[in-house]
Amino acid sequence: MQASEYHPRFVQPRLIEALRDTPVALIHGPRQCGKTTLARAVGAQHGYAYISFDDDVQRAAAQTDPVGFVADLPDKVILDEVQRVPLLFTTLKAAVDHDRRPGRFILTGSANVLLLPKLADSLAGRMEILRLHPLAQAELAAVPTDLLAALFSASFPPRAHVRSPTRPHIQPHARLGKRLAERVAAGGFPAALARGTSRRRTAWYRDYVETLVQRDVRDLARIAALDALPRLMAMAAGQTARLLNVTDLAAPFQLSRPTIREYVSLLQRIFLLEELPPWHSNRLSRLVKTPKLHLGDTGLACALLGVDAQGLWDDRRLFGQLLETFVYQELRRQASWAGERSAFFHFRDKDGVEVDIVVEQGQKLVGIEVKAASTVTAADFKGLRKLQDAAGARLIAGVVLYDGEAVLPFGPGLHALPISVLWKEV
Repeated sequence: MQASEYHPRFVQPRLIEALRDTPVALIHGPRQCGKTTLARAVGAQHGYAYISFDDDVQRAAAQTDPVGFVADLPDKVILDEVQRVPLLFTTLKAAVDHDRRPGRFILTGSANVLLLPKLADSLAGRMEILRLHPLAQAELAAVPTDLLAALFSASFPPRAHVRSPTRPHIQPHARLGKRLAERVAAGGFPAALARGTSRRRTAWYRDYVETLVQRDVRDLARIAALDALPRLMAMAAGQTARLLNVTDLAAPFQLSRPTIREYVSLLQRIFLLEELPPWHSNRLSRLVKTPKLHLGDTGLACALLGVDAQGLWDDRRLFGQLLETFVYQELRRQASWAGERSAFFHFRDKDGVEVDIVVEQGQKLVGIEVKAASTVTAADFKGLRKLQDAAGARLIAGVVLYDGEAVLPFGPGLHALPISVLWKEV
């Protein structure tokens, strides 16, 4: 990817739709994921002015006199990095209550407003929140695929794609091999992808973490051990796709478990870490209730761990962990532009039988297991069968994503899929 390349974001139609009937649209996601580019692309088409609160003068004006600042704004305006002026949310609420015309404000924020309840509540009913992630593989390929819609479809899988004794030669997908590790190691941040080499991408990611700690974390909280956060991020990168263990994270630091827990929550607020909650069922009581930890982007994780695509390919254990996070984040990115709302979980019983990702849409469930190999056996469906027992008829599909060439059946509702369905049509 060259610096001049622009990849259209598949969430853009949702933003345009929101501006037609909602006074405020907020795009939130990690810094440098493309929020400003998206907002300005839409704004240029619809006559929006632009103000950034990374500008010291604009930020000071808004902080000093928020009422006067909002009163002087143009009719339609983009307010970039609005989390840097939290007082503004209350003032925007008053302005919207006075004039509820749709599409007045496009806000962007690099802190998760859903984890900042006072800010979210101040504009409840007046604001639509859109999550923007780093670039998905489907966006990089310019293929608006929606794997979740396919999995939840009554017609899944398309019969023409399933290899069987009567159709043994179907190979719609090619095995990726080391190219899969290259995708995982590159990640999805546009500025990192614009760098020409792995070494230059790693340098960008490391500078990125330092900048976030020095600027955004300071805006959100006053913490004593600011220098511990990059090291904590590296520890978390090594634990990605594992059950969250605060004791292990705290071990290298002379800090208490509650303090480390607070730091983890802070890193979640700026989208660097995510917790994947466990899925529960009354039909099975022996389920683990601990969340899993995932890094927000695998390119960032690889940079923090000091590993490139070759190193990842050589370390199969680490590759398996990061591939699971890669798939989880790809599904989350696709869900951000999909029509149906999805909730994400993991499944694990006390014997260690697990399913990496469980997706819920209404009363329906899909289970997804990730395998960093080119072959699949019936044993790889052990967790999915346990999930079938727990979920009953709610589970409509269970799939193993693998580095293979064909869609393979493994029993009623169970299939192996090439991992490239994440950026190709199923």
